[in-house]
Amino acid sequence: MLKEIKIYFKFIKMHILSGLEYKGWWMMCVQTVFIVITDPISVLLLFSRFGGIGEWTMERILLIYALAVASFGLAESFCRGFDYFPWKMIQSGDFDRLLLRPHSLFTQVAGSYFHLHRLPRPITGIIAVIWLLSRMNVPFSPLNFIILALALAGGVLTYTGVFIMTSGLAFFTIKGLDWIYIFTNASYQVTRCPIDYMPKLLKNAFTFFMPMLVISYYPASAVCGWGEPVFTGFLALPAGVAFLGFSVAIWKVGVRHYKSTGS
Repeated sequence: MLKEIKIYFKFIKMHILSGLEYKGWWMMCVQTVFIVITDPISVLLLFSRFGGIGEWTMERILLIYALAVASFGLAESFCRGFDYFPWKMIQSGDFDRLLLRPHSLFTQVAGSYFHLHRLPRPITGIIAVIWLLSRMNVPFSPLNFIILALALAGGVLTYTGVFIMTSGLAFFTIKGLDWIYIFTNASYQVTRCPIDYMPKLLKNAFTFFMPMLVISYYPASAVCGWGEPVFTGFLALPAGVAFLGFSVAIWKVGVRHYKSTGS
């Protein structure tokens, strides 16, 4: 296990060094920051024009959104290989090369891609969380720090699970599934909608099927005291672990059913 972790970080190091060779890498980082900052601009304009929606203020919405963005950004940065897997390895047959190497398939796929310009997304999200908590006068107590740390960890596992599940399904479809982006890129956009006004079907889907609200809304509620039981703020990590385990199981089934392009 330790050996595989070392190999993974060697992959990441190589990707970082190769990315730095591109002289315009910093411009791509600036572009990512610009996108993250301007993405919720519609929410800002809405609240600045009409004020709050019931008990929901702009800070509430942005805090939940920032937690989701930070989690997604970390998963996207460090497990990018699974996001690219259906297009880059299944259709091209490159997965055959991975099967011949004496290392974990999971490590090889996870470390196969790393884009340096993706890192500003989680960094910006974390900075936004800290700023919003300060703006809402929420104390940075040890308990709140633990809840938020567990939320980020659970969020990373959840979004990594989505990427892995997509890769597992690709063994049967032989191509990427565009609808799966509802649960990745589109899912953290859902957090911009107040949960009280969210359709029940959508709320249940992102709570019990894919726990996107468990890793964003409930930790924020526990930290800020929005009426939800405090223990729900600690559910992010176990929910992330459970969903990741489910996704890994799908991945393993897919690997067992893989037919080489040369067979």
